[in-house]
Order: sequence, then C-alpha cells, then structure tokens
Amino acid sequence: MDNISPEKRSWQMSRVPTKNTKPELVVRRLLFKLGYRYRLHDKNLPGKPDIVFSSRHKAILVHGCFWHRHQNCKYSSMPKSRIEFWKEKFSKTVIRDKKNIAELQSMGWNILTVWTCELNDLQKLEIRLCDFLG
Repeated sequence: MDNISPEKRSWQMSRVPTKNTKPELVVRRLLFKLGYRYRLHDKNLPGKPDIVFSSRHKAILVHGCFWHRHQNCKYSSMPKSRIEFWKEKFSKTVIRDKKNIAELQSMGWNILTVWTCELNDLQKLEIRLCDFLG
C-alpha cells in the first residue's frame, strides 16, 4: 500500500521530467564527444524524438526501462499497489511508443531506442550508436 496521500503522490509524479533527463543527457554527451551534432525534441515529428539527426533521417529515443516497459529487464518491475492503474498506464505508453515509431518509419526515418539499462556499459553503447549513425 502507498504510504502517502494520493494528492502528494500526484504532486511527486508531476515532477518527473519528460525531457532533458539524466539518461538523455548521458547519451547526448556521448554523441557530442563522438563528434555528432543533433537537434532535440523536434516538434514536427511524431512523438518529438529525444535526439534527431535531420540530414541522416535518423532519430534516437532514450527510454526509461520502468516507464516504457523494457522487456525482460530487471528495472521494468510492476508496482505492488494500484496494479490495474499501472497496467493501463504502461499499456498506453507502450501503444503510444509503437504508434510514434511506426509513423516515423513510414516517413522514412530510422529509429534507435536506447534503454536506461544500456547506460551501464557506455563502451558497448558507443559502438551501438556509431553503428546506427554510420
């Protein structure tokens, strides 16, 4: 059971950032160090991808394993209270992600999703980013 009031929990959740998160900043710093330049949160693209390479028609989504339900990841646990609420919330997020990716791909964009758990091995992530960007 939750130890705080619904109002306080709502207030706390409203403070969770949607852009410029720590994982996103780590990926951006790594890309910049590698010499890549990019745009952020392009409002003209479906879902406003986190990192956009317009000339390459490539975008990177930096997803939290918990919020975006990274399959078979230890960080993608289910809360113990209000299970039905969380199932619905997570389901809507996953559906929205799939819809946005499909729209971007139909527009000719290549998409790479970076999960927060991948930030534990930056060398491996660096290789993955370079392979994606060419």
